[in-house]
Amino acid sequence: MSSSAADRNAEQADARSFSLLHLTWPIFLEVFLFMLMGSVDIFMLSAVSDDAVSAVGGANQLISIAILILEIIGNGAAIVIAQYLGARRLAEASRISALSITLNLAVGLIMSAAFLVFGGSLLRTIHLEGDILAYANTYLGVVGGAIFLQALINIVAAIIRTYGYTRQTMLVSLGMNIFHVVFNYLLIFGHLGFPELGVQGAAISTVASRAISLLVFFWLLYKVMEVKVGLRDYIRWSREYVGKILKIGIPSAVEQITYQACQLVFFYYATFLGTTVLASRQYAMNISAYVYLFSMATGIGTAILVGRYVGARRKEAAYRQVWSSVRWAVAVTVAVDLVVIALREPLLRIFTDNPEIIRIGSQVIVLSLLLETGRTFNLVIINSLRAAGDAKFPVYMGLLSMVCMSLPLGYVLVFELNLGLAGIWLAIAADEWLRAMIMFFRWRSRTWEKHALVGEPQEQAPAPSPAV
Repeated sequence: MSSSAADRNAEQADARSFSLLHLTWPIFLEVFLFMLMGSVDIFMLSAVSDDAVSAVGGANQLISIAILILEIIGNGAAIVIAQYLGARRLAEASRISALSITLNLAVGLIMSAAFLVFGGSLLRTIHLEGDILAYANTYLGVVGGAIFLQALINIVAAIIRTYGYTRQTMLVSLGMNIFHVVFNYLLIFGHLGFPELGVQGAAISTVASRAISLLVFFWLLYKVMEVKVGLRDYIRWSREYVGKILKIGIPSAVEQITYQACQLVFFYYATFLGTTVLASRQYAMNISAYVYLFSMATGIGTAILVGRYVGARRKEAAYRQVWSSVRWAVAVTVAVDLVVIALREPLLRIFTDNPEIIRIGSQVIVLSLLLETGRTFNLVIINSLRAAGDAKFPVYMGLLSMVCMSLPLGYVLVFELNLGLAGIWLAIAADEWLRAMIMFFRWRSRTWEKHALVGEPQEQAPAPSPAV
């Protein structure tokens, strides 16, 4: 075979490897498995009590904020690495990977210490009391105290995905879920001679499965990198690389932390509505999470493509890819949402037989059709803006929409108009749609084109067409 023919075959293989479909379906399954882990906890703990479910939901609100803080490094590093890979600057991509792992570990250790020292006080600030507070404190002490494991998992998995190996990260997540279910069975209910630990068992199961998966992720990282990370790279400081990571990571994390902080305020609103509403919220959120699953996966996959396109100076391909991704994500989200709405009561009965919880949960699941369609635009376009280097704009718009609009609106709907949990869902939907319209016009304006993080490519890397 001639060298030119071999080159053409290599380019075609590269295009197949980095199509949206190739990247997205494993990410979809990986995120599905991650969500499934949370649902398994909720399902198994529902056999303990509704208070246990509410407690884990409250603790996870704080853990979610911590994970978003950890993503300051992860989000920024993934985008910087993607652009360097697109520019074929492979040695620099490897060094950035090592540096980002060290930085995320340091932040993770600080977060673990904070949970161990201040966890109880944080839970009391969100109005948890009695048995719910006791359960939440137990869960947060174990899972929050070991949050540094999740810090490493997040960054290593993000790097592997950026290199295009999304199927491999999905398989590791599958293994982690299998371990998690087995450990839950043994430790929550005390089977096969293990102690019956309830909420504490669920927490230990979560940490143990994360520790095992982390070892596999590190092994995989060294298998997929074209230029391997050296031990010195983990401690070699680079002000330039750190600056680029934080340029994307800090705005990205602030935007997401703002969102989760608003969710925490909404959770605080719900605590005044009673334990039945708290349980309804947790069950409905767990079911609704599967509705935006495809949109989340599409947003992550599109960001990988956009980062590589921008690094390779293929801005028109990046522009068209986002619109293609949005069309697919919206279509699938609407279809899935309609199915979930049709089956909402049987789905809720998986978790509880309480008729009031089923009534309230069913009501807000119907409203998810309005909420999730707006969220879909944001998951795809905001991820793409970050991948292009335009990370600050979503932060400013998030503060305007989430803090200045949705929180006051939610208060009025919940407490003044007495809409209860439905008022919270409507306030979140209003925020999603306002930001969706703003992000739509931002991407169409092409202002993001001037925010690239990497200079000219060292050699032009083949990149796929934007078709799915």
